[in-house]
Amino acid sequence: MAASSEPRAVALGGGHGLHATLTALRRVTSQVTAVVTVADDGGSSGRLRRELGLLPPGDLRQAFAAFAAEDGGTLWAEVFQHRFGGDGALAGHAVGNLLLAGLFEVLGDPVAA
Repeated sequence: MAASSEPRAVALGGGHGLHATLTALRRVTSQVTAVVTVADDGGSSGRLRRELGLLPPGDLRQAFAAFAAEDGGTLWAEVFQHRFGGDGALAGHAVGNLLLAGLFEVLGDPVAA
C-alpha cells in the first residue's frame, strides 16, 4: 500500500467548537478523524437523553454536519442542523438529533450508529 502524502488530522471535542475545527481541517485534508464527546445535556439533546435514555446526539450531529457540508452535502448539513419551530412536541428538536436517536434505537448501539 502506497503511503499518502496528504496530511492526517484528529480533532477532539464537541459542539460548535468541534464543528468549526472540522470545517477548517477539511479545507486542508480529507484525512480527518473526529473524536466526539457526548456530554451535551441542554435543549434537544437533553430532552432525548432524559426521555429516551440515549446518549445525547447533539455533538455528533454537529460533527456530521461539518463533514457533510465539505463533501458537497450543504443541503444535508442544513437539514441535519434544522430545528423545528412552533409549540408542538418537536419544537426545538434538531432533525439530525432525531435521526441519530432513531439510529441508536434501531441498531441498539450508539457506536454502531
